[in-house]
Amino acid sequence: MPKPIYILNGPNLNLLGEREPHIYGTTTLADIETASRARAASLGFAVEFRQTNHEGVLVEQLHEARKSACGVIINPAGYTFTSMSVLDALKMIDAPKIELHITNIHTREPIYHNSLMSRAVTAVMAGFGAYGYELAVDAMARMVTSK
Repeated sequence: MPKPIYILNGPNLNLLGEREPHIYGTTTLADIETASRARAASLGFAVEFRQTNHEGVLVEQLHEARKSACGVIINPAGYTFTSMSVLDALKMIDAPKIELHITNIHTREPIYHNSLMSRAVTAVMAGFGAYGYELAVDAMARMVTSK
């Protein structure tokens, strides 16, 4: 079995399902984790699924992923627009990386339009809702197996 796909989630995503459901939907992060694991398993991959509200913890998880992951799917949430530290940690990973957003950040308020992370990732996915995680797992599996 290949190395696992790391799916990393930034601040406030632990409140999915109750936080602004009119924007983010009613699916919980636990629901997303279950669906992501099932999708990955069907493709022959394991998943390391994590969430943190702390920037330094997210950076440490990316450092770990450098050697332990076949690829990284990251929803940096609010750090997307503010964190040079997360950006720098992403730059250090040679494996494929997908930046993922539940909403289409480009149709939201202007403050959400400038992703720092996009400069360091292989691909960006936005606007597919919670289902975007499964789509990202599919894309990552293809990226990893077609190398």
